[in-house]
Amino acid sequence: MKAVLAEGLDPMAISAVFSPAQYIGEKCISGTDCFVLKLSADQADLADRSDSTAEMIKHVIFGYFSQRSGLLVYLEDSYLTRIQSPGTYPTYWETTMATKIEDYRLVEGVMIAHGGQSSAMITRFGDNLKSGLSITRMEETWTLDDLAFNVPGLSMDCFIPPREVQNHYPEENLDWRSPLHR
Repeated sequence: MKAVLAEGLDPMAISAVFSPAQYIGEKCISGTDCFVLKLSADQADLADRSDSTAEMIKHVIFGYFSQRSGLLVYLEDSYLTRIQSPGTYPTYWETTMATKIEDYRLVEGVMIAHGGQSSAMITRFGDNLKSGLSITRMEETWTLDDLAFNVPGLSMDCFIPPREVQNHYPEENLDWRSPLHR
């Protein structure tokens, strides 16, 4: 199972990611009747993402799709990791992200979301924390102003930031051999 949040704008990628999902029911999200699909990472996948000090315990994604259009309107992604160095108590990190996806518009024949709100909550807990739970919350509202497919000369792995973002940073002569830039 791969990260889905960045692909929430592309219905073809979302359908490929959710093709092995399990149907778990229906729910109304922001006035939209949705069917809910659930993806859970299997034990082999969790083991592949674990190492000697970090164990991925669970990773679950819920996709809420409009019953009318079939488009993704809400996404929840949650995972739990156990961190333990030899001779220490374990610490647990639970990360939950939710994104409301909206303002779909037709772009070159494909319905693409142009806005939404995302929130993330990171919770740290375990026996070794003297202060108890540690919770960090972040929220963001996002919009897309411009979108183009198949830009000549641009690889599939690239993203061109908006012009106004590019102009805010002066050109610097950075030494990419520096350990700070690796």
